Amino acid sequence: MNETGDLAGPAGWNDPSREKLWLYNLHYFNDLNAERASERCDWHRALIARWVEENLPPRGTGWEPYPTSLRIVNWIKWGLAGNALTDAALASLALQARWLMKRLEWHLLGNHLFANAKALVFAGCFFEGPEAESWLVQGLKILERELPEQILADGGQFERSPMYHALALEDVLDLINVFRAFPPVLPEPQLVAGLPEIAGRMRFWLAAMCHPDGEIAFFNDSAIGIAPSPDRLTAYAHRLGLPQAPPPSEGVTHLADSGYIRVQRGPMVALLDVAPVGPDYLPGHAHADTLSFELSLYGRRVLVNSGTSVYGTGPERRRQRGTEAHNTVAVGGCDSSEIWGGFRVARRAYPFGLAIDDMGDLLCIRCSHDGYRRLQGRPIHRREWCFDHAGLTILDGVTREEGRAPVSRGCGAEGDRAYFHFHPALEVDTGSSSAAIPEGRNLIWRVGAAPGRMVPCTYHPEFGLSQPSRCLEIGLEQGRSAVRFDWD
Repeated sequence: MNETGDLAGPAGWNDPSREKLWLYNLHYFNDLNAERASERCDWHRALIARWVEENLPPRGTGWEPYPTSLRIVNWIKWGLAGNALTDAALASLALQARWLMKRLEWHLLGNHLFANAKALVFAGCFFEGPEAESWLVQGLKILERELPEQILADGGQFERSPMYHALALEDVLDLINVFRAFPPVLPEPQLVAGLPEIAGRMRFWLAAMCHPDGEIAFFNDSAIGIAPSPDRLTAYAHRLGLPQAPPPSEGVTHLADSGYIRVQRGPMVALLDVAPVGPDYLPGHAHADTLSFELSLYGRRVLVNSGTSVYGTGPERRRQRGTEAHNTVAVGGCDSSEIWGGFRVARRAYPFGLAIDDMGDLLCIRCSHDGYRRLQGRPIHRREWCFDHAGLTILDGVTREEGRAPVSRGCGAEGDRAYFHFHPALEVDTGSSSAAIPEGRNLIWRVGAAPGRMVPCTYHPEFGLSQPSRCLEIGLEQGRSAVRFDWD
């Protein structure tokens, strides 16, 4: 979380001055299975003993179902790696599984319920007896229902967040691993047999949604350092003996079920968001980022969505989820989807009219969305990306019903604006409308008739981390704007 602190006494496990996510991570025990964990086994053993002593059920953050689920898995992994769990730890672990069994997060669904089911499977395999078997049966029953719901046909996790997708892929790899370790207790061989194929689709999706630097793109709630890196997940899959996943190829990779497009041409990789914000019943990790995109050149990120550094319900969380923090168009100062609270979305954008025209030297991708239909004049945002051998042209248009006023009020600043966020590593020269890419390359942009200006902004590649950056802001003139990016 990029925030250190001292666990000075029993009250520290539930310190009200700490953010909820920081406390959650405190109770996950992810460090038991982190890099060089074997060097800290004595400290880990003492920390487990301390948790048992200082977190009596059923009070506190640590007994909420989600951290309980992750902790159960981490303790069992640690024990199976050759570390002896004490009798007190084993008794606590069984109590945690028993507690979780009665508090499954059906009200939240999504990755929370999946984590609950995975924990029950781990506990059901690890322990013996009728109660353990009931945990295993319940966990498998949930997985049988949730796997086809949460993993789309193109391999993407249905919340459309590359970060949560990577976490879900780790879950699937862990399930393959534990099922191989405990084959005699499994009553659902069909489910078990299908996991490697699911993992293969998920690995291809993740590779398609990564930049050439090997890390994930920032669509919806996404940041580096929360999920295992794509390289680590690939290494894990190889240790399990899973076949090599094919890398994304030159040209267009359309992840049609989840709604993303990868365009790879020579030194350029672009990732386009033509997706719904997520499942209609579960948009908690969604951003108002419809028709945004990210761009890498010569292996470096150039145009980026701003990422995610905080959860909770504060104004910074609201700003980072907002449309202006992404490479897309805000109409009348409003967000393309009505985000509110920390994890809520009301009226949301639905993309339509996707067209991909590949004419060889020229590739044009067009799409629209109706997220602003709630505003005066029922505006529609239309975007076209046109790629050629030397650059990218982006055309934006906002149309309204005939006879309606062109200005929407009530969301903030008036007017329609397109935003293009530059990675902090670029040296931006506003005088020459250019940015120096490391290793002697340059990005040059030209704005059409609409006015453009460079404004300060921030970039958030990890939780707890904010970096100053620059954003090109273009006002739409008569509902239109055009910008051309060239590179050498």
